Amino acid sequence: MALPLKIAIAGASGRMGRMLVKAASQQPGLKLIAALDGPHSEFLGEDSGLLAGIAANQIVLQSHFPTEPFDALLDFTTPVATKVYLEHSSKLGLIHVIGTTGFSAADLALIQQKSETCCIIRSGNMSLGVNLLAALVKKAAQSLDPSFDIEIVEMHHRMKIDAPSGTALLLGEAAAEGRHISLSDHSVRVRDGETGARVDGTIGFASLRGGTVVGDHSVTFAGNGERLVLSHIAEDRSLFAQGALKATLWARGKANGLYSMMDVLDLS
Repeated sequence: MALPLKIAIAGASGRMGRMLVKAASQQPGLKLIAALDGPHSEFLGEDSGLLAGIAANQIVLQSHFPTEPFDALLDFTTPVATKVYLEHSSKLGLIHVIGTTGFSAADLALIQQKSETCCIIRSGNMSLGVNLLAALVKKAAQSLDPSFDIEIVEMHHRMKIDAPSGTALLLGEAAAEGRHISLSDHSVRVRDGETGARVDGTIGFASLRGGTVVGDHSVTFAGNGERLVLSHIAEDRSLFAQGALKATLWARGKANGLYSMMDVLDLS
C-alpha cells in the first residue's frame, strides 16, 4: 500500500483553508503536516484543527515554509502569496494545487513557466459540476450559430475581493475556445452609461456581490427569439475542498506540467 501523500495547506485560516483542513482529516491517502498563513495573520500559533471546527490536530498555523519534506501544497490564497509559494514548489518539485483566483496575464505566464519543474493543477473552480458546466458551455459555443450572444453572470458573498470570479473566467474561456477566439480580445467586463449597441462576437460578464452566497454562475446564449441558459449553484463550500483533494491524489506520479480540473475529471 502506498504511503499517504504529505500535504501542506496555504491560507489555512481562510474559508477554503479551514474547509481543506477539515476535509483532509477525513480523506484516506493524505496526511496534513503543515498549515500556512501570512506573516501578519492574527491566527499564527493557533491549532488548525480547532480553527477548522474539528478536534485539535497539533498542527499550528505558521508563516514560514515547512522544513519537513512533503509532497503537495494546496493553495487557496492570493496571487501575491501564490507566486511566493510557486518559488518553493518549483525548486522542490512539489505537487501544487492552485485554487487562487484573480491572476494577471503575467501571473499566468509565470505559473506556466514554473510548471516545467513541478506538477501544477490550477482551476478557477474545483467542483465536478462547474467543470461539467464548462464542457457544456464549450460544446454549446461550438454548436450554436455565432449570432447567439454570450453573457456570463456570477454572484458571490460580500467578502470576495476579485471580479469577475475565477469560475466566470473559466466559463468565459470555455466559450471562447468553442468559438475559436481569444477571450482577452472579446470580453466585455463593464457597461455603464451610453455604451451603444452590443458588439457582435463579444462575451459579456456581470458580477454581483452580497450576503453569504457561495457561488452562482450562469451562461446565457441569447439568439433571435430564443435563449439557452446553462447554470450552476454551489450550496456548500466543501465541494471545492473535495475537488482539490481529488486533484491532489490524481497528481501523484504525474509528469511535471500544468493541468486543470478538466484533466483530473477526464473532461479535456
